[in-house]
Amino acid sequence: MKIMLVHNRPRSNGPSGESRVVDRESAALAEAGHEVIRVGADSDEIEQWPAARKALLPARIIWSQQTYRSLQAALRGNRPDVVHVHNTFPLLSAAVLYACRNAGVPLVATLHNYRLGCTPGELFRDGAICHDCLGGRLLPGVVHGCYRGSRVASLPVAASIGVHRPAWRSMVSAYMFISAAQRDLLGGLGLPADRMFVRHNMIPRKEYQGVPKQDTVVFAGRLAVNKGLPVLMAAWDRYLASAADGTRLRLVIAGTGPLDQEVAGWAAGKPSVEVAGLLSSAECAELMAGARAVIVPSTWEEPFGLVVVEAMAAGTPVIASSHGSFVELVTPGVDGVLYPPSDAGALADAIADVAAAPQKYEVLGKQARETYELKFNPESSLRHLLEIYDFAIANPAGSHGSRPG
Repeated sequence: MKIMLVHNRPRSNGPSGESRVVDRESAALAEAGHEVIRVGADSDEIEQWPAARKALLPARIIWSQQTYRSLQAALRGNRPDVVHVHNTFPLLSAAVLYACRNAGVPLVATLHNYRLGCTPGELFRDGAICHDCLGGRLLPGVVHGCYRGSRVASLPVAASIGVHRPAWRSMVSAYMFISAAQRDLLGGLGLPADRMFVRHNMIPRKEYQGVPKQDTVVFAGRLAVNKGLPVLMAAWDRYLASAADGTRLRLVIAGTGPLDQEVAGWAAGKPSVEVAGLLSSAECAELMAGARAVIVPSTWEEPFGLVVVEAMAAGTPVIASSHGSFVELVTPGVDGVLYPPSDAGALADAIADVAAAPQKYEVLGKQARETYELKFNPESSLRHLLEIYDFAIANPAGSHGSRPG
């Protein structure tokens, strides 16, 4: 099969789960013998633009004629069997959809976030979950300045969603949601239900060697409010205060983001906390493999949460907030722990349980690896991806087909 992957890479000043998924799937497809053509843009290039070009970026978010022409040429020159788009924001725009439609090439779209129904794509505002724009409304996102805290910046993003919503409904042959929770939250957008698929992100297999566990718990991700850093810091403070004879656990925080300085200042007087900064994928995997638990305290409803399954693949249980996709990824008492979202006290209790019952978490970690092998192994993920491609090719947008078995 000849597959064209289209992706606008986010800026590189923080971890990008979307880009890791695209790179992993591209490598897996190529290794399986398929021809993969990569087309896209990189948001890092915006920093090098002259001021006049930057001023035109809001218009490009709504429509990129450059993308339309270049993709048309790429489609004519390569004649792929299917195009798989991951992200069009901000440089590619929905022009990708029209170019594929006009070239007669079936289009598969992975929805990595909530942007089709939310200006910033997070369903999160002022430190709390927000569903104001679900069901088709976009005005609240502009009024509240949800994208970058600016009404001016939010307007072109909302306009792009509204203008091209009919195209997203009619020009896509198959939609891939990365969790059932995400699919259900976006259920009011009017996308055709017979073209919707739930397929979890691909997590490559690594040899499981049963690394000896250290007395550490790990947070790995973007240092941001929606990732639950304030909850984690409050929970760790409670845990330290409740430890009668001090703590034997250490907290390692890996990542970078807008809360860098706040986290560093909080950790400065705590010998039990290490801020490791941005690590490579291999370094992060090694860190998680040696931990007793990985903490995922997200306060927004994560569409998937790569770190959850990456921890499972490393044989380490997860302590996660009980909403979004986490409730379908983690089975409490079997391969991890769930606690009420934003409840620092409950998270502190879970951390104390790790310290008090390390053997229990050894067992949970082994079972987490079994869950990975059963539900998230890359071979099954690749087969499911190819089935969806086959469906899109057999049932291009505008036709009425049925799902593969």
